[in-house]
Amino acid sequence: MSDIPILVDHVTRRFGATVALDDVSLSVAPGQLVGLLGPNGAGKTTLLSLVEGLRRPDSGTVRLFGRDPRDAVARVRLGTTPQETGLPASLKVREVVEFVGAHYPHPIPTAELLDTFGLTALAGRQTGGMSGGEKRRLAVALAVVGRPDLVLLDEPTTGLDVDARRILWDTLRAFHAAGTTVVVTSHYLEEIEALAERVVVVDHGHVLADAPLPQILGRVALRRVTLALEAPAAVVDLPGVVRRETDTSGRHVLLTPDADAVVRELVRRDVAFRDLEVRTATLEEAFLALTREVAA
Repeated sequence: MSDIPILVDHVTRRFGATVALDDVSLSVAPGQLVGLLGPNGAGKTTLLSLVEGLRRPDSGTVRLFGRDPRDAVARVRLGTTPQETGLPASLKVREVVEFVGAHYPHPIPTAELLDTFGLTALAGRQTGGMSGGEKRRLAVALAVVGRPDLVLLDEPTTGLDVDARRILWDTLRAFHAAGTTVVVTSHYLEEIEALAERVVVVDHGHVLADAPLPQILGRVALRRVTLALEAPAAVVDLPGVVRRETDTSGRHVLLTPDADAVVRELVRRDVAFRDLEVRTATLEEAFLALTREVAA
């Protein structure tokens, strides 16, 4: 078997008249932590379903550790958390973990897994009585119970509060540090920034960008200039500003490739401002710029 966890070669997948993936090629090397970013309908979930062997491509090739993804020999090295997980409502949390773990040759002991994901106190509860966030934590725990070499997580922290999300991030980092290859999709863009070493941006069935996180941000080369203004009209025609908006506190936000030039122009015009803040673009801003670039 190959050591390459994921190899997608010129894959196209249609659903009726809709092209979900259009001639997509992608590979993921062992030990990488990849963030898959894109809006609803971009093709992220379809791509994961092909790697999992749940669907077949209309054309092109998908390989999981060098094999057909439907091959049980390859799938035993895979752990997944889909967007929606169906759990047997009458079984207890401990019973579900033990049932799933029994399908693998060397599962993580149940007590250890429950402790890692903060589920020990829920071990005796039926899954039908769990909250949405608790079910989500259990779903991610089930993805790693078999000590997989590759974990695919589709929106893993949906329904979790901020504290629970960060605990899950720490857990995923620990598994990755131990050598597990991880691919994660998320609508929480700060999550991709916090976790991913490599970012793949997908939209309308195409891979728009595939690079280390700093390169994705650097490709857009935008800076975010935030300031409070006494006369908002003074920034309407500033040169070099690609987008203007107002944040929740009423401060003005200017996106520009040259923050120094914008500030110099404000000073030259004798514009009164305060609370100036300049920082690099967020991943969200980078993504929006990338999608606009392709659409243009």
